[in-house]
Amino acid sequence: MSRHVAIVTDSTAYLPPQAMERHGITAVPLTVVLGDRAFEEGTEISARSLALALQKRRSVTTSRPSPEVFAAAYRRAADAGASAIVSLHLSAEFSGTYDAAVLAAKDASVPVRVVDTGMVAMALGFCALAAAEAVEANGTPDDAVAAAEKRAAGTSAYFYVDTLDYLRRGGRIGTAQALLGSALAVKPLLQLDGGRIELLEKVRTASKALARLEEIVAERAGTSSVDIAVHHLAAQDRATALAERLRERVPGLVDLHMSEVGAVIGAHTGPGLLGAVVSPR
Repeated sequence: MSRHVAIVTDSTAYLPPQAMERHGITAVPLTVVLGDRAFEEGTEISARSLALALQKRRSVTTSRPSPEVFAAAYRRAADAGASAIVSLHLSAEFSGTYDAAVLAAKDASVPVRVVDTGMVAMALGFCALAAAEAVEANGTPDDAVAAAEKRAAGTSAYFYVDTLDYLRRGGRIGTAQALLGSALAVKPLLQLDGGRIELLEKVRTASKALARLEEIVAERAGTSSVDIAVHHLAAQDRATALAERLRERVPGLVDLHMSEVGAVIGAHTGPGLLGAVVSPR
């Protein structure tokens, strides 16, 4: 990979470690606060520990990286030989991470392009991979940004949660939508739309909701070349079953990634999350 343009993202991209290493991508960690203790996502707290804490109704909050943390990451990239940096982050509707990166970029020793992808999880991860691949093809920072934005524009993310309570508590979905779901005892299917989490459909049972999630993903994938990611929190069996069925149903599937989400996303969705990202090539 060319070392002239460094690619930076954040820990909510949930990129496989081997992919990050292969493409030279750096992820700046967000922070999870469990009770009165703060942990860096991906290094100091596991998704399983978080799920257990949520099930016990312990207090869990999240916070953005500080501008100083971003400044250190940019400094390390420059010291390693980067002459420019492209910094790609989760939707600014979810977090102040983008704003912190913008502040740090102002004082960086090399030019830094900071991008609000409007994405999260592997929807963000696929954007980072597209940017890295553009750089590997001797692209400029503009080429890397364009590749990431093109990938974001074509990417869709859908997910099922057992309850909307966690999203409501974290302010990630409107109280009216959450209360409606609870009042009707429905199982919600959600989507990422315009950088926000929106209610897509209301289904009466969990089994029907999971079947409908599979249908939506398969329809969205179509027959063209596409990458898919399946995410979960404390729902390994559900995720494995969905991944296996999608391998059979999506003829144009190139890569399929499956992972448990980290603590930042898990804190806002709760255990039982099952999600899928569809990203055409």
